[in-house]
Amino acid sequence: MKVKFLATTGIIAALYIAVTMLVAPFGFTEVQFRVSEMFNHLVAFNPRFAGGIILGVFISNMFSPLGWYDLVFGVIHSIVTISIFILICKFVKNIVARLIINSLLFTFTMFIIAFELNLALELPFLWTWLTVAVGEFVVLIVGAPIMYTLNKRLDFKKLI
Repeated sequence: MKVKFLATTGIIAALYIAVTMLVAPFGFTEVQFRVSEMFNHLVAFNPRFAGGIILGVFISNMFSPLGWYDLVFGVIHSIVTISIFILICKFVKNIVARLIINSLLFTFTMFIIAFELNLALELPFLWTWLTVAVGEFVVLIVGAPIMYTLNKRLDFKKLI
């Protein structure tokens, strides 16, 4: 592996962790506005960002009040959703379309987190799915134009 790839992966993971910890009270449990989820959009520009995002999710979830539940379900959610999104990206080349699809895909797959919260806290599944999905959707829809604009300046495709 190249040093640039390892360094970029570490930086993405560190940014994810830092932003998650910054808004920690709003990043866990049934109402989530985990602002760091906007980093999921990096995969729309280059799938090689996936490792840094997943590592960031894993380390962030080590600090979750839900303990091992968040470690398992949070990481599984990220791996599954990012993997599906990478497959979709093979057929969708337009970046704006990718950002929209990514936002909708992550929003839909929040049922994994709702299931986790149902197991861990005995919260009602459908209501919890709605609350975590709304938070995810808001963060990703707000994050999409931010990441799109940053890409114009930083060219994410070549960054890693």
